[in-house]
Amino acid sequence: MSQHTEQVLQQFKACIPLLEVLTDENRQAIILLLAQHKPGLNVNTIAEHIHLSRPAISHHLKVLRQSGFVTSEKKSVENHYRLTVREPLEQLKSLIAAVETECNRNN
Repeated sequence: MSQHTEQVLQQFKACIPLLEVLTDENRQAIILLLAQHKPGLNVNTIAEHIHLSRPAISHHLKVLRQSGFVTSEKKSVENHYRLTVREPLEQLKSLIAAVETECNRNN
């Protein structure tokens, strides 16, 4: 196996947690909702749009925050969640580019 192929495999492994986060339809819906509301939303407002319990939404937000898709900021007594996808998306774009390069090298 070439060194480049090994590097691509390492990129795949590094992206597994990001890809796993994106497999959940509720998290997809939260990402899209936050994308439409740039200043950010609190859990109650998210619950108005996505019909899940507050604890379920909080769980999904925690997973999204841990993976770098969202950040939270405390405003008075509530956390406001905001989309911050740049880093995870750059990591996924890099993986796609590496796979394309690998495919082109072997054709």
